[in-house]
Amino acid sequence: MAGPSSRMLALLSLLQVHREWTGDELAGRLTVSPRTLRRDVDRLRELGYRIDSVRGPAGGYRLAAGSDLPPLLFDDDQAVAIALALAVAPASGADIAESAVRALATVRQVMPDRLRQRVDLVDAVVGSSGPRVDPDVLVAVSEAVHRREVLRFGYGERDTPHRVEPHAVVARYGRWYLLAWDPEHEDWRTYRVDRIAPRMRTRLPFAPRPVPGEDAAAFVSARFKGSDHDDAWPCRGTVSLSAADAARIVPFLPEDAALGRTENGRRPLTLGSWSWDGLAGAVAGLTVPFVVEGPDELRAAVQRAAERLGTAALR
Repeated sequence: MAGPSSRMLALLSLLQVHREWTGDELAGRLTVSPRTLRRDVDRLRELGYRIDSVRGPAGGYRLAAGSDLPPLLFDDDQAVAIALALAVAPASGADIAESAVRALATVRQVMPDRLRQRVDLVDAVVGSSGPRVDPDVLVAVSEAVHRREVLRFGYGERDTPHRVEPHAVVARYGRWYLLAWDPEHEDWRTYRVDRIAPRMRTRLPFAPRPVPGEDAAAFVSARFKGSDHDDAWPCRGTVSLSAADAARIVPFLPEDAALGRTENGRRPLTLGSWSWDGLAGAVAGLTVPFVVEGPDELRAAVQRAAERLGTAALR
């Protein structure tokens, strides 16, 4: 005989199929005694599932609430995790906002009242974050990755034809990217999925290559920082600013900024960029007084930026 947990899942599934069963039928299906069946039904009721007793010569049970999905068992943490994931799904960059809302409503229907009330406490407001990805395109690209199949697609407004070996789909800051090996250029390339227009399947298999560093997400992040290996900016420098100014700009600092501890009323701030001139522009954009601590390349870049701004202001 199966254990109590697996029996309860089987019982929920049976109740979902026909909605109403006699006690003898359920006991027979589960190969348990009527007494064990009543105990399992009571356990489900304690969990919050509404199971009604059906009057009649043989008696029976009916699932009072449900949906087209099989009944689900979640603990509190799992219920909140699912609700939060569906609530913030629009921020993923995929065009699934409406589907996520309907999915959350469907999942709520099969949850006990106790968990449904917990889920309803999750109230996330998600803003738009750039172009949306057609779910069908995302699925087509992901399938090519999964099948290890050469992918043909048009890219961008010019619908430029591409033929690549797709290795991974990476979500980054609300956008989706395809990491692929381009045989024509013999190099790794990154493509925005919202700009991809898949063509007919090639059904041509390829042998996957090892992604540098063996981490597709880190490799894509490194590419955005101008590196083929380390997920780090090629140019990093440090400035210091007053503790009060540092506290004021903290909410606006990039995620990879490193703000040190306060010493003598000042705090060191380390930032990175593609180039020293780009880094000088980044620190100038802090809009608070700062002192360059190093390296010398950053000092020289800040001096050049100051000269350019001074010349521009005189025109």
